[in-house]
Parts: sequence; structure tokens; C-alpha cells
Amino acid sequence: MQKKAVILLSGGLDSATVLALAQNQGYECYCLSFDYGQRHNAELAAARRVALGLGAKEHRIATIDLAAFGGSALTDAAIDVPVDGVKEGEIPVTYVPARNTIMLSFALGWTEVLGANDIFIGVNAVDYSGYPDCRPEFISAFEMMANLATKVGVEGATLSIRTPLIKLTKAEIIKTGVALGVHYALTVSCYKADLQGRACGACDACRLRRAGFEAAGVADPTPYV
Repeated sequence: MQKKAVILLSGGLDSATVLALAQNQGYECYCLSFDYGQRHNAELAAARRVALGLGAKEHRIATIDLAAFGGSALTDAAIDVPVDGVKEGEIPVTYVPARNTIMLSFALGWTEVLGANDIFIGVNAVDYSGYPDCRPEFISAFEMMANLATKVGVEGATLSIRTPLIKLTKAEIIKTGVALGVHYALTVSCYKADLQGRACGACDACRLRRAGFEAAGVADPTPYV
């Protein structure tokens, strides 16, 4: 019987690569995306394209309202998305409070229902924006909690949070995805993407993405405004 996994799929470059990796490892993939009140919701259309293009078993979009609290440039129109890079040691305003904790919790619920033991998430601790919920320490702590707080964990199964990109540079991620047949033109990474999914080319997400393609020696397929 094929093993199952829940894949957190944002529609961006990293999560598309994670989906391809999970499939390559033999998992039957159930993709979970979130309409959480993000201003750049063109990424949801991208997530649908990626899930379909890579042949996921199922793709669901859960609705949660993180915009009700704001506190991030990604959920509050009154906060400008920065275009001047990230200052060392500073958590940028594009950080969405508790986002990965909430999304992993939803994924954990679906994992139990599916009878799966694995959740894949595309967090990265190398070429990232300084978010505290992308660090290995956070992932380890959540995994420990998951095994304490679930029926399957109490009954003796082991739930694992898989982070295959955690130590890779953006260029290494892109090379991995290209080798697995990921079509990055389907993805959207930009924090200010328009309704057609065209990237601004100036925000931190665009900067990291563009630099990654350049370092990988791969043509950047991103449509820019």
C-alpha cells in the first residue's frame, strides 16, 4: 500500500519542489493550501496549477482569517511590503504571526484523518527571510508536540514533519526541482503579485527567487509586471 503524506502547498517555488520530492520518494500526496487573508492570493491559483501539473492525489484549500489580526505586510494593506531587503537580525514585516504553527496544525488534523504519518513543508534556514517559524528548532518542537497531542502518536505511531529543503540554498532547490520536472513558470513567489500572478521584481521574495535562478544557471521563467 502506498504511503500517504500531506504537503503544505503555497503555490511558490519551494513548496512545488517539496511536492515533487515527496512524490519522488513514493508518497501519495495530499496537498493543503490556505486562503488566510493574504494580499497576494494569486498564489492560490498557482497552487492549483502546481498540484494538477504534478499529479497530486488531492488538493484542498482551507480558509482561515489571519487578516483579522493583521500585524503583517502580507495581511494588512496599511503596512507596505518592503523592497529594500532584510536587515540582519531583524524579523521583517512580511512575517505573519503564528502562520506556520497554524498551518501545520491544520495539516496535522488532515494527516490523522488520512491515516498518514508524514507532513512535508518547504521551510528553509539558508536563503530565507528571517522568519522564526522556518527554523529547525521550531520544526523539532512542533514534531514533538504532534506526537504528544494526537491519537496516533499516543497509540505508538510516529508522526514526522519532513523539511527536505531546510539546508539547501535557493539555487540548490531550483536545480533539484528542474531535475524532477518542476515547471517553475506555474509558481508564484512574489509578495505583491497582481491578479494575473505577475511578480513585482522588487520585494524580498522576488529578490531571493531571481538570485536563485541566476546562481543555478537556469533561465528565470517568472512573469514580471
